[in-house]
Amino acid sequence: MKLALAPTAATTLAQPSVGIFWRIGDYLLVERTPLAQAETYGDCLTHAGGHYERWDVWQALGAKQLRAEGYPSEIACSEYDHWPRGRIVYERPAGRFVIYADRRLQRPEFIAQLRETCGLLDAVSVVRGDPHYR
Repeated sequence: MKLALAPTAATTLAQPSVGIFWRIGDYLLVERTPLAQAETYGDCLTHAGGHYERWDVWQALGAKQLRAEGYPSEIACSEYDHWPRGRIVYERPAGRFVIYADRRLQRPEFIAQLRETCGLLDAVSVVRGDPHYR
């Protein structure tokens, strides 16, 4: 699977992160925030950006520029909620990361790549479904 990171994310990130993600064909698209810079949302820490907002920025690039920057061109002609997606948050009371993911993404190989990409290999994490992500 190809990895495409939002421009604000470094290619490698040793520290645990929260964020949003999609799977588009062979691509894993991730926008992430190191935990130390995450936004408070109730008892959780989360990535400040939303799926809709990130998608809007990508769509504004157009198919040609998306391809040039390593993103799938399908972004230009589809809606953000068409593709399986999810979000990673950190639950402070439980001291763990929660990976909310579309049920189609809740496969060991996908979750392993996502955990690696977001620096969660040594972190406690659980995978859950959510009505936002089918």
